[in-house]
Amino acid sequence: ANNGMVTVGLARRVERIESLRDEVEDEARKRIHALKCDVTDEQQVVRAFAEIERSYGPIAVLVNNAGVARTNTTLLQPKNLQDIRDVIDTNILGVIICTREAFRSMKAQGDDGHVFLINSICGHRVPIFPNTKVNVYPPSKFAVTALTEVYRQEFLEQKTKVKITSISPGLVDTEIHVGESREALASMPYLKQEDIADALIYCLQTPPNVQVHELTIKPIGETI
Repeated sequence: ANNGMVTVGLARRVERIESLRDEVEDEARKRIHALKCDVTDEQQVVRAFAEIERSYGPIAVLVNNAGVARTNTTLLQPKNLQDIRDVIDTNILGVIICTREAFRSMKAQGDDGHVFLINSICGHRVPIFPNTKVNVYPPSKFAVTALTEVYRQEFLEQKTKVKITSISPGLVDTEIHVGESREALASMPYLKQEDIADALIYCLQTPPNVQVHELTIKPIGETI
């Protein structure tokens, strides 16, 4: 929104987006809109994207930023399947559903666009975090890494110039960190959310013939 784009945020709790909107300057604030949507629910996503197209026009950029991590996802532990499902449904299926709907809109308006997958260094290696178990989170992000290449191939097969970019940050200070994870973060170097946003804008500004396929960002001093 600060760069002149109409920005629509999907969230199960729209007040989260509305509170973020209140933090930006007036000129950008009028370009930020919130829609209630659970990205793991296919019908909600389909309706949300249809509403976006009706109200604001075709989609040019998609940022798959929804993600969850659960500490209760030890793979050998019983009675935690719902937590495991939450991670898989949000981090993998949510990406697939949203990207499908965004690509449909992009292709209908022409042959270009840009899809971002907010990945993680956990999508490339399985780190050991002190006092914190991430368990099923890295497998879900490894899937995002694979999806990045699959989408590149499928966009090409569809004879479009839609770009795909995976952004893989190290530790970022976001609300995904709770409990033990939040305590561990306090003693480690970490990135700010603005650092990831700046990287995304950089990728958006590349020439039409340039695609940043994978971008890894780490804070200075990170040891994991």
